[in-house]
Amino acid sequence: MQVTVNGKTEEIPAGISVAEYLDRREVGRDSLVVELNGTVLTRPEWPARILNTGDRLEVVRFVQGG
Repeated sequence: MQVTVNGKTEEIPAGISVAEYLDRREVGRDSLVVELNGTVLTRPEWPARILNTGDRLEVVRFVQGG
């Protein structure tokens, strides 16, 4: 199925959660914010939120520096 992640269309397996998506992409979870279809998700929501065809996912990592 297709979802849009950070503005790019990706093909992913059906029925995976946001947490599973992040694990498959080997995205570390430190300093990470995830937005699904315009709504920011809390970390406890990631395992329960199943991705569906056409979903828009934004994954942003905060970086400190100066």
